[in-house]
Amino acid sequence: MLFRYEYSGGVWVDLEHPTEEEVRKVAQEFGIGERLETELFTPTPAPLVSNESAMTFLVMHFPTYGDVDGETREQEIDFVVGDHFIITVRYEVVEPLHRLQKLLEAEQLIAPHNVLATDVLLEILFAHLYTSVRDHTSHIASRLARIEHDMFNGLGRATVRLISDISREFLHVEAAIANQEEPLERFVKAIALRGGFGKTFAERAERILAERAQVGRLVGTYRAVATELRETNASLLEARQNEIMKTLTVITFGVMPLELIALVFGMHAIGTPLEQNPNEFWIILAIMFGVGGLMMYFFTRRQWLS
Repeated sequence: MLFRYEYSGGVWVDLEHPTEEEVRKVAQEFGIGERLETELFTPTPAPLVSNESAMTFLVMHFPTYGDVDGETREQEIDFVVGDHFIITVRYEVVEPLHRLQKLLEAEQLIAPHNVLATDVLLEILFAHLYTSVRDHTSHIASRLARIEHDMFNGLGRATVRLISDISREFLHVEAAIANQEEPLERFVKAIALRGGFGKTFAERAERILAERAQVGRLVGTYRAVATELRETNASLLEARQNEIMKTLTVITFGVMPLELIALVFGMHAIGTPLEQNPNEFWIILAIMFGVGGLMMYFFTRRQWLS
């Protein structure tokens, strides 16, 4: 699928699931070399920057929602940027680019004479992409509030896996954003050195880099929150376990004297107290209740049952 948006002095061509014929046609139109053309045919597993005399090539991977809730995956976008054109190549639907296309089409209908330069459009492209990453991060973080509520309402065991899953998602997003830092800096630096966008591009380049840095800080902050929640949850579970162990110990300590009384009076040895007493059972039971009551009073005074 090919989307083409022409503006004052340039054009943005977006290729989604491109065929070889579409890639060759675009490469021929904009003078893309054979090496870059080959890169556009297939996905590239790692970030890549390449600079030619009239254009700069960049491969980046952006985190996004997976097919299953709670899963984060990466989408590859290839950029070829010249002085008067931007080419983006992707191998699946990238939601922020799709939304941007709709916005530009609507704007073209409303205000067809608006002036838009290539460097401005490039900044808008990255702004939409990083806004999408920010929204994805906020969506993950919104689950932390529910987990925190459950955690402090006695559902700590159920939240252990949930916190681990969220921490893993933040780790994947953080790794993807961190991997973009060096390639993106080289990319904007190469464009600036080429000088096709003029002196104003330096400020736009700073804003593009600032967008990535801001998203990286946001992800790092939320990941720190998730880590803190996991440690707090572990502390709450440990405290709960200690309370259970204390209660079991107190119960065991309280039952032992009663077992000892029952054992002594159950030996049936010669000379056993109350052996011939017709009220033996009730007397032993009263002794056990008395001892049990004294033990409960002792435990309460010591606050072992609080």
